[in-house]
Amino acid sequence: MPVVNCPTCQKKVEWTEANKFRPFCSERCKQIDLGAWAEEKYTIPGAPADDDLIPDQDNL
Repeated sequence: MPVVNCPTCQKKVEWTEANKFRPFCSERCKQIDLGAWAEEKYTIPGAPADDDLIPDQDNL
């Protein structure tokens, strides 16, 4: 059975259906990661989006 590191605390976690929090080791680590996403701590590298290319909803 595969073993992965928890993305939050790096604890070894078995990747099985019995682990309902996979790839996390616990509900706590899962919530910490969700909070980081909500606070926009994770970003995808790349050029910023050009807002001029997005149509304005009022002008459709």
